[in-house]
Amino acid sequence: PNFNPTSKKRCLLVNSLLVVCVLAILYIWNHSESSTTTAAIRRQAIVKAFKHAWKGYRKYAWGKDELKPVSGTSDESLGLGTTLIDSLDTLWLMGLEEEFAEARQWVAEKLVLNQSRFVNLFDVTIRILGGLLSTYHLTGDSLFLEKAVELGNRLIPCFSASSTVPFPEVNLATAQVVAPTSGCSPVSEVGSLQLEFRDLSLITGDPRYRQAVDAAMQGLQSHLQGGLVPRLVTQATGDFVHGAYSIGAGVDSYYEYLLKQYLQTGKTERKFLGWYEEAVTSISRELLGYSVPSHLVFLGTRNGTDFIPYMEHVTCFFPAVLALGYLHGCRQAHLPLARELMHTCYLLYKRSPTGLAPEAVYFNNRRVSTQADFEIKDVGVDMQNFLRPEAVESLFVLYQVTRDSRYMQWGWDIFQAFEKVTFVTSGGYSSILDVRGPPGYKDRMESFFMAETLKYLFLLFSDDTPLPLDKWVFNTQAHPLPIQ
Repeated sequence: PNFNPTSKKRCLLVNSLLVVCVLAILYIWNHSESSTTTAAIRRQAIVKAFKHAWKGYRKYAWGKDELKPVSGTSDESLGLGTTLIDSLDTLWLMGLEEEFAEARQWVAEKLVLNQSRFVNLFDVTIRILGGLLSTYHLTGDSLFLEKAVELGNRLIPCFSASSTVPFPEVNLATAQVVAPTSGCSPVSEVGSLQLEFRDLSLITGDPRYRQAVDAAMQGLQSHLQGGLVPRLVTQATGDFVHGAYSIGAGVDSYYEYLLKQYLQTGKTERKFLGWYEEAVTSISRELLGYSVPSHLVFLGTRNGTDFIPYMEHVTCFFPAVLALGYLHGCRQAHLPLARELMHTCYLLYKRSPTGLAPEAVYFNNRRVSTQADFEIKDVGVDMQNFLRPEAVESLFVLYQVTRDSRYMQWGWDIFQAFEKVTFVTSGGYSSILDVRGPPGYKDRMESFFMAETLKYLFLLFSDDTPLPLDKWVFNTQAHPLPIQ
């Protein structure tokens, strides 16, 4: 028979391409299966860690605000079972039905809101009110709504017609309010109440809650010049106390809630978007710095004309906000900035002898290339680690936005460091005194470790997240609330 050489070559080429395609499909399928299996194994490890933390809380601090895991005792500041309520939605998301049922019973039988004690408005709002609201949305259980409404009514006296700045403390039984002893309140404690109270109005149809926090936010904006805010605001007049500017403690969640109020309203109230984008522009212009020798991006502190290359760990919330804004239509440039800042935040862990980030660092930005990019100083609590959630929060959001698997690996690295360094055998995890080692236990497990840190790690390894970012918005304590 006669064979056409050209046809034969074509057949060989087609067969070769088919083989390559089949091999590629098999590789992708196997790799996908392997990745899925790895994520599931890691997710279960995080559930196991949560159960270990819960075991310590249940054994030594049940119904109290916080566990002191090393001494096997508890700490009480609000008297509202903070860790328990802060952890409710994490229990539910992780499918820990027995533990959730027991916690629900405590809320039903033991949570007393009519207490003659003064509590901090901000802490109670983000932790207790936020926890009750999110658990109601996730479960549909009216018990949590009833408690949330009662608590909201007991907090409302903080908001006064005499000032747009709410009083920071209230007696839950008598409704007596207390002005700050310094005359000033942190801006974050004024501008980070809105998601929770607005949600309460949406559920109940009672506009009082929304009106109260809207007045507080509008008051801040009326005194604003540019996109940056200082750390403090005067309680009586609403005037800012001008000083250093950063996005660290005292102001961090104010910036977070600018964007998240816009999202919560279903993007209908565009003033929030305008305020947020102006803030990001100002932050990028005034607070952005680069380290030597690695050119790491960081956000420092501005005091007049002086730029201080000092960044707190809490600043690592900002990559999450930038990525979330990008996802919802903000400027394209926000995502590369989020990724660069996330890399810096990860290196705070990676370059630490214990694998855990410090509370704060000073960056080298003076072109002295023989020095490291950043330094941990023996100042205050800078060298300590409080089991904070901000870095893993940003890893979760960035992974949801980009599907870049490096963020999962970075999260796993951080989790392993927590396991290695902060694990307390009898139950719980402890903050540490020095990330440079030897670490030393601080004997404190703040409620945000189970409410935020472990929740965000769990969600990071949940490919089919039960909380898609176009349907839910997280308050600053990681309690999910539905987008309208």
